[in-house]
Order: sequence, then C-alpha cells, then structure tokens
Amino acid sequence: MKQKTKIGLKIIRIIILLILCNYVYKITFWEEDLQTHSEIINDIRKVSKNHSEVVYLGESSNHTLGRKDTDKRKISEMIAAYYPTVKFGEICQNASHANMYYHFLNSISEESNVKTVIVTMNLRSFDANWIYSVLETPLIKGIVMLKDYPPLVNRLLLSFRGYEIKTDREREQQFLEEWKRVKLRFPFPFRYETVREWDDSLAQKGIVNKDGSRNQFLTELACNYVKIYAFQIDTKTNPRIKDFDAIVSLSKKRNWNLVFNLLGENMETADSLVGKELVWLIKQNRDLLVKRYRKNGVLVVDNLEEVPATEFVDTNWTTEHYAQRGRRIIAKNVAFALKKYYGKEYLKK
Repeated sequence: MKQKTKIGLKIIRIIILLILCNYVYKITFWEEDLQTHSEIINDIRKVSKNHSEVVYLGESSNHTLGRKDTDKRKISEMIAAYYPTVKFGEICQNASHANMYYHFLNSISEESNVKTVIVTMNLRSFDANWIYSVLETPLIKGIVMLKDYPPLVNRLLLSFRGYEIKTDREREQQFLEEWKRVKLRFPFPFRYETVREWDDSLAQKGIVNKDGSRNQFLTELACNYVKIYAFQIDTKTNPRIKDFDAIVSLSKKRNWNLVFNLLGENMETADSLVGKELVWLIKQNRDLLVKRYRKNGVLVVDNLEEVPATEFVDTNWTTEHYAQRGRRIIAKNVAFALKKYYGKEYLKK
C-alpha cells in the first residue's frame, strides 16, 4: 500500500512539474516560437482583433494578379465589396489546402465574432501530385505550433521532428506510384487504364501544329493536364475528404455558416488539349464534392466551369490564378450565394 502511495505521489509531482513547465514556456518563449514557425498566427489573431464576422480562407488564387490588371483587388476583397456593412477578414497562405485550413480555423478564438467562413476548395488539391507535393513537409511543419495540444507539447513535437518528414524523392515516388497503380473507371470505352499509360501515350504521339510538326510546348502542357486532373476521388481514402469533413464538423461545433468556394478550372484548355475523357473526370469529381457537402449542409459555390480560358494567368501550367475578370466572376458568384445569410446587407452592382 505504501509503495502504491509513493508511486502515486511521484506521478502527481511529475504532472505538476509538466504543468509548471508548460506555464513557464508559455509566458517566456512560446510567442517567439509562434512567430518564427507559424507566422500565419498573426492573420488568425487579426480575425478576432478586427471583429470579423465573415472569414475567407484561401491560397495564391486569392491574390495572384494578371499582368494587365487595373483592378488589383483580391477575390476576398471583391466579395467583401458586395457587403460594405459586414466586417470581412481573411486567412491566406500560398499552397494551403484543407488540412491547413482546418488548423487555421481551429486556432480562431472561440470568443471571436465569426459567424461565416468561406473556405477555398481547390479541385487539384485532391490529386496525388498535390497530396504528395514536395511542399508538404514545410507546410506540415508550419502548423505544428497550431496543434490543439499544450504549447510545450507542440514545441517538443517541433524540436524532435514529431511530424511527417519525407524527402522530395520520397514524395515524388508516392505520386508516381499512384499514377501507375490506380485504375481509372469510365462509363464508356477508353484505351488507357492509368495516368501513367495515358501520359506516356500522349507524350509519344504529341500535339502537332497545322503543318504537321510537333508542338513540344503544348505536348508537355497536355501531359500536365492529364497528370493533374486524371483522378477520381475515393471518399474512403482521399485525405482531403477527411480534411474537409473535419472542417464541416468544426463549423457545426462553432455554429458557423460554412461556404465552400469550389474554384474554376481551365475547362476549355483541358477539352481542347486532351479531350472529353479528361473533362468527364473533372466534372465527375466536381459532382461528387458538390453532392457530398451540400448534403452535409454546406453552401457550395460551384465555379468549376465559370471562368473562361482567357482569364487564366498561367499558360504553361494548371493553376487557379485569374486575371481581374476571372476574380470578379468568382467573387460575384460567392457574394450572390452569401445572400442566404446576409440578404439585407447585399449591395447589388
């Protein structure tokens, strides 16, 4: 009995010591570490400081401009312009995806004035090339300090590399393996079963000019479209589904209105360079996401086919970077959808 009592006292002392260490760390080095490793905390805090009621979460699509743009506003700023009496805020970081958004949202003070969150839904983020991107390690490292653990625990996880760390080569092997292994399923006859087969064939045949010569630039671009968009979302295994589901659960817990802004893709170029099969895959993924999350009570704004090819800034890669008219289209559609919650505040233009 005495031995058990001694062990119990030791455990209690250890717990008290850990609590004290956590307290000391929090009032000494925690803020400095936050600023060093998770600078996004400043944007998160600004949401509460500025009493924002609506918060827009996004990545580079929000602020990238066209070379000839005269309207330099972000998508979030364009949306806010439709509601001049509603306080808007934003939390945006390049290359962010749903997992990052969840931790950003979870870090918003429960005492904030937030009522509505608009979360960017980028279709490409469900693809293997993004899921296993070489950017993942630094992105994951950047949210360790935002985890829902005591500050000292987060710092220890950061110090002892208690997060997923893989080399660029290891991550490349992951998406290369998926392109080779995962079978594509079509409701019509199609000769290629995998991304690897499709990409190899397209690269070999190439895109030809009117004079019959090979157009290497368009060939590489077409292959990129296949590698980026030729996938089918598996709701049981795709990590982005898990991340967006977590955002839905968090929003219900916080009693927030939740809006998913499904970004526009360059459907015209996908069709002209690759063809109807790729377009079918893209639309199938869109339909799955819209149906799934509207069923879960989310206001999903479907912008997939809304932006014309001329409004895409990058012509040598597949991105959701728009010139001013493209950003306006996205913003107008989101703003119109927000009338569900802010009908009286909506300023018609």
